[in-house]
Amino acid sequence: MSAEAGVSSSTIGRIWKEHGLKPHLTKTFKLSNDKRFAEKLEDVVGLYWNPPENAIVLSCDEKSQMQALDRTQPGLPMKKRRCGTMTHDYKRNGTTTLFATLNTLDGSVLETCMPRHRHQEWLRFLNLIRRNTPSDKVIHIICDNYATHNHAKVQSWMKRNKRFQVHFTPTSASWLNMVERFFRDISERRLRHGVFRSVDDLVNAVTQYVAHHNEDPKPFIWTATASDILEVKRSRKKLNTLRSL
Repeated sequence: MSAEAGVSSSTIGRIWKEHGLKPHLTKTFKLSNDKRFAEKLEDVVGLYWNPPENAIVLSCDEKSQMQALDRTQPGLPMKKRRCGTMTHDYKRNGTTTLFATLNTLDGSVLETCMPRHRHQEWLRFLNLIRRNTPSDKVIHIICDNYATHNHAKVQSWMKRNKRFQVHFTPTSASWLNMVERFFRDISERRLRHGVFRSVDDLVNAVTQYVAHHNEDPKPFIWTATASDILEVKRSRKKLNTLRSL
């Protein structure tokens, strides 16, 4: 760019800095092509903004293929004038899947870990929710369109447990599921820099984190309205149309 503009590289860098430009950074996004996007969006956001009376709204999902990673050499702890260290390579000691549900009203979490995430495990998780929620409450479950959530046996279970109502998020819209925020927190605060010599170590770390979280849970506050999100989607779609001209 400096050669093309006939100025020095430092001048280019100064101009970028003055205008807050960072061309080396990129942000990714994906627009949902779900034909029922608006309908599903308004349904889920409506539960966040105006939860039904005498009901519990639960945001549910799986965090699959969590790896129990052990570093090849011990790291050094953080100390004055030196950050903590850890090796770039690691040993894999197996995987597990975290099933979690976030109560959107009070922020509490119910979790369990299982080796796989088929419809059988999803049914076990639904039964865990059933046993741990008041029988006189309607349960609204927010989840994605993963195939196991729509399995025929899951649908049969729903017909037998009529107090459970499922609300699917649009395709390619995992950001709409509030439990994803909890998954981000547990990844950054406990899992990313952890050392786990076995799957049991990993499961114990997850259990302890959730127990600590539930001692003083705080709900995540959803602030965007459905109309705000739809306006952003329309703007993105229009921008992509203009770029293709």
